[in-house]
Amino acid sequence: MSAAEAGPRWAIVVHGGAGVIERQQLTAEQERAYRDAMRKVTEHGAKLLSAGKPALDVIEATIGLMEDDPLFNAGRGAVFTAQGRNELDAAIMDGETLKAGAVAGVTRTRHPISLARRVMSASPHVMLMSTGADEFSRQQGLEQVEPGYFYTQRRWDALIKYLEANKLPVPAKPTGIQSEDPAKGLAHDEGKQGTVGVVVLDSSGNVAAGTSTGGTTGKRWGRVGDSPIIGAGTYASNRSCAVSATGTGEYFIRLSVAHEICSLVRYRGMSLQAAADEVIQKQLTQLKGDGGIIAVAPDGQMAWSFNTSGMYRARAAEGQPVTVGIFKDES
Repeated sequence: MSAAEAGPRWAIVVHGGAGVIERQQLTAEQERAYRDAMRKVTEHGAKLLSAGKPALDVIEATIGLMEDDPLFNAGRGAVFTAQGRNELDAAIMDGETLKAGAVAGVTRTRHPISLARRVMSASPHVMLMSTGADEFSRQQGLEQVEPGYFYTQRRWDALIKYLEANKLPVPAKPTGIQSEDPAKGLAHDEGKQGTVGVVVLDSSGNVAAGTSTGGTTGKRWGRVGDSPIIGAGTYASNRSCAVSATGTGEYFIRLSVAHEICSLVRYRGMSLQAAADEVIQKQLTQLKGDGGIIAVAPDGQMAWSFNTSGMYRARAAEGQPVTVGIFKDES
């Protein structure tokens, strides 16, 4: 969206991951399920924003919905590590204060985005990891679940395929599995990676960003991607914009993608869409990285950009209806 079209008091942009997402790969039922899920989340966020809720509340509420939806690689439905674990990452950032919170390698917290917000608001730190993050979560009274809560059969099947291809041992299934197919066959594997994210402009003029992910299938050695790294996969500043990213995180980390986009807006005066395209279509592509971003600016500009065949995405703003897209050729 160009600066000339800017102006809504509030806006929200949502993504559900980028990757190999092509029309011939999705059944009509799968496509409808993803469009409905993206619309539901965006409409919920729009309702909160129109009622005057602050950006951070909207980020936490909307990403929480996606963490509960097994269609997405975040929370329930997250991919497995090579050890057969769901290790979850999340981050949230407030554009007004530049405060941020992030967690990596969480295994027991139902909503990692809520834990990231608690790190921001109830600790002196920005990032917590692994068992320490889970311990802090328990102390904060956040909902805890058995490891099997996050299990989905399609993600387990993807892990087995990965392990066999790499001649790695197959681990035992996690304990406490509640349902082997909570998505009822509707989920689509967009590749071995995926993420969910939300960026928001609230009616007070503040922007915020949040991202949540299960990482990559078969990840080893405590691998952490870009999602919980402030400036790489998540960033927000009222002086420029809010960004959430999805894709192969190593490349987003190297380029500091989220912060780079905001810097182009702030220091070079680029429109939000132009800045997003400069980083994703040029810099990321030249580095042979893959993925995409969503972004929103304090003046109401909204943008998304991705160099993959698809990205689950949606947006809405004051006076503008919800727009949902999946494939590359959609606006």
